[in-house]
Amino acid sequence: MRLLVALGGNAMTAPDGSATPQAQIAAVTAAAGGLAALVADGHELVLTHGNGPQVGNLLVKNELAAHVVPPVPLDWCGAQTQGTVGAVVLDALEPALAAHGLAPRVAVLVSRTLVDRDDPGLHAPSKPVGRYLPADEARALVEHGQVWQDRGERGWRRVVASPEPVEVLDAPAARVLLEAGYVVVVAGGGGIPTVREPDGRLRGVEAVIDKDLTAAVLARQLGADALVIATDVPAAVLGHGTPDARPLGRVTTADLRAHAAGGAFASGSMGPKVEAALRFVEAGGALAAITALGAIGDAVRGRAGTVVVP
Repeated sequence: MRLLVALGGNAMTAPDGSATPQAQIAAVTAAAGGLAALVADGHELVLTHGNGPQVGNLLVKNELAAHVVPPVPLDWCGAQTQGTVGAVVLDALEPALAAHGLAPRVAVLVSRTLVDRDDPGLHAPSKPVGRYLPADEARALVEHGQVWQDRGERGWRRVVASPEPVEVLDAPAARVLLEAGYVVVVAGGGGIPTVREPDGRLRGVEAVIDKDLTAAVLARQLGADALVIATDVPAAVLGHGTPDARPLGRVTTADLRAHAAGGAFASGSMGPKVEAALRFVEAGGALAAITALGAIGDAVRGRAGTVVVP
């Protein structure tokens, strides 16, 4: 099978949520064995990854240094984290492949995702990112053109544009590498948000794109047989936070749509993962799964996590 595995940004941190370099390296190294086993089983593998904690670190550096150097725009933050996380994946996955007697062929693409210039989500910043700041510190960043909102007692928080992904622009390069036998890491963090101007030129924009929704787009572009969204929980849960909470196993798209329409999944966490899984299978994909990093292999076989089928 051709598999696209989306590694969650939070799943690439320590159990306590810390995103130190050591914690990120340890988490990716722990996942590398299972990923290499998929390749050893004969699957073609494409990886994408989240970057929320990693971009969060960069935003703090922006804030602390705003009085000295201009803040780095979000599309640049995305590109930087693609390179950083990609390097960590390279260093972890190559020896894991070699341990299975496989050629350590891994490639990382710094890649762009096209969004619509007229997408309402691009022109109405609403997605909160980063930490809360006192009003005087937030004011300095507003002067650099950022949008911050007063959230009451907790302080001010930045909100950014979050448009829908339309196309992974560098998917053709990923396809060439994949067909040459490489494990390909592409569209990290949802991809560098990019618009096409009326004259055809491309430019990055100040926005973030949900990486799970981009993963569904990329999986369709590359003709993947299955999409696996690896996160920090074993499965999607119905009734989360209630006494009746239960993990959701094998489920059809119709039933999952009904659960989602009923508000079963939080918009800021499990909601986009469920939506990505639905979009992929509804567009003709054979299977999508939401599961923990350590259960990817079992999820592909339909034996772990939330497995979405037509």
